[in-house]
Amino acid sequence: MDRVLDTAALLHWPIERLAGGVCAVSQQAELRALNEPRSMLIETLDLDWRDVPSEWHALATQCASETGDLPRLSDVDVDVLALALGLNACLVTDDYRLQNSYKHAGGSIEAVANRVSKAVWLWELRCTGCRDVAEVPPNVPRSKDRPAGECQRCGSSMLVKRRRG
Repeated sequence: MDRVLDTAALLHWPIERLAGGVCAVSQQAELRALNEPRSMLIETLDLDWRDVPSEWHALATQCASETGDLPRLSDVDVDVLALALGLNACLVTDDYRLQNSYKHAGGSIEAVANRVSKAVWLWELRCTGCRDVAEVPPNVPRSKDRPAGECQRCGSSMLVKRRRG
């Protein structure tokens, strides 16, 4: 079975453990920005660097939207998820949002250093003012630290929160 390697694996796993892994081309720039010397070393390895087909990218976006994880995934995260979904591969990551989305789709996970998450969580938008809730739409602004929109009822910030009950 193929293994799709998240950037955490590329940064922290021993070199010999990475051999044969599948990675998104978009990870190369992320890796260079995070650790230039490690990036140069990784370029010499036997890794399968792939561009993500648009239909796989759409599938990953849909999958992450269904759980509500999409707003907190980066473009590179979506590419990694798309490869794992498209190849039906084991996803190697410590990112709980990626794990959550992929487990929701029935995929298998291998952790880099942390434990694999135990449950699949669903997320919603919750207003900081009136506490109104809404589904997380697929076109929600994607940012790990900014509000995900404005409340349609009162205009306050909407935050991505774990769905209750």
